[in-house]
Amino acid sequence: MANKICFDDEKYLSLQSKLIRERMKQFDNKLYMEFGGKLFDDMHASRVLPGFDPNVQIKLLDNFKKECEIIFVINANDIEKNKIRSDNGITYDMEVLRLTNIFRKRGLLVSAFVITLFAEQPSALLFKAKLESLGEKVYLHYPTKGYPADVDTIVSDEGYGKNPYIQTSKPLVVITAPGPGSGKLATCMSQLYHEYKRKVKAGYVKFEKFPVWNLPLKHPVNLAYEAATADLKDVNQIDFYHLENYGKVAVSYNRDLEAFPVVRNIIRKIAGKDIYLSPTDMGINTIADCIFDDEVARESAKQEIIRRYLKSLVNIKRKGSSKTEAERIKLLMNELSLAVYDRKCVKPAEEKEKLCHQPSVAIELNDGQVVVGRRTSILSASASVVLNALKTLSGIEDRNELISAQVLEPILTLKKDILHSENSTLSLNDVLTALYISANLNPSAKEACKYIKDLEHAQAHSTHILNKTDEDCLKRLGLDITCGAKFSTNNLMEI
Repeated sequence: MANKICFDDEKYLSLQSKLIRERMKQFDNKLYMEFGGKLFDDMHASRVLPGFDPNVQIKLLDNFKKECEIIFVINANDIEKNKIRSDNGITYDMEVLRLTNIFRKRGLLVSAFVITLFAEQPSALLFKAKLESLGEKVYLHYPTKGYPADVDTIVSDEGYGKNPYIQTSKPLVVITAPGPGSGKLATCMSQLYHEYKRKVKAGYVKFEKFPVWNLPLKHPVNLAYEAATADLKDVNQIDFYHLENYGKVAVSYNRDLEAFPVVRNIIRKIAGKDIYLSPTDMGINTIADCIFDDEVARESAKQEIIRRYLKSLVNIKRKGSSKTEAERIKLLMNELSLAVYDRKCVKPAEEKEKLCHQPSVAIELNDGQVVVGRRTSILSASASVVLNALKTLSGIEDRNELISAQVLEPILTLKKDILHSENSTLSLNDVLTALYISANLNPSAKEACKYIKDLEHAQAHSTHILNKTDEDCLKRLGLDITCGAKFSTNNLMEI
């Protein structure tokens, strides 16, 4: 699908900021805001809603620099298990440090770190010691006694009261985490308990993105959220609390609906009254108001569902993952009458492979053209297709050489004979380095280099599972890459 825009980023910033300020005014100048989803690098949102800046949330916080501080929450069990974020391959503890550096470089205050569900896990203790050696404030939160049924115990000194009070100085406190299940909500509720004990009528709100409460339940944008969280078994549902109290249809999802009675009772116990009557009430979400081309949003969301399905098949092959995730996404595809070949770059890649009997990659450029490439005796399929794409974008004839064999062969010799690399071909990284070196002497190479950035947002499909080096390079170039669920080699070192 040619790259089209459907989302007004500036309007979103304005509307979300306005709603946050309205919520801040409702309470005693102390609002705890749980950030659902990713605060930074939200590539899912940018793929589903072209025009959505993956870093728009951090830009939003720039509007509140003087009024907000950020608290990072991480689950001790995730540290102990060395849990890794699937999108960037970074462990949760290292992701916390990475994001902290990013926020602070923008002048945002990261004031504290909370290790939740703490039970003397060795790795959590090491992480705590590391943060404290860097001069950071670290708080330990424990499993909440009585949760979820015994509200009287939860909202007592035995429950939330067992957690230390996190000292804050700003009216807006953002609670964020490296991934789901980190304990953001529990941290917010614990702080509310302590604030009310201190006679501060603080508030709670959730910064939401997906599912979008005022889009139809079966809108592809909402179904794409189900596909993205199929491993968590999230299911979009009508917010029956909202319907009952307001007579209006709103979309929520199973975990929020299941947790709401507990959250409502806890807030009622803390505040002495009901503040929210539905999960939708608790959220701030203006995404639907900022979609100006629903057709593009629908098509982009459908493409994301297909990408998620192909990724789930690869995870079965590569990681031995359960088939349940793929089956759940396939049901969503059936609901929208989608097939894998509705992803335009899949079939050309497979046809190229049948023709040359080599692993192949196809790229759908942003203007809709499709370019293919195959593995050669020297180049990986990813390297071949990127060179072909750059020729197409720059108008360079196919017979023109961008990189001479005299440049490529010594690199291959270095890898095989000196560095003893197990990989028998040059990676995309190797070839791009050679291309930029060649640009000093070769006018065609120099011209091709001008079009590297035009590969951003292009769609690509490999007939085989890519090695990590090529996959990471394609992602850094900004391509959305999927793979067929088969290996291109029996060499375990190349997988």
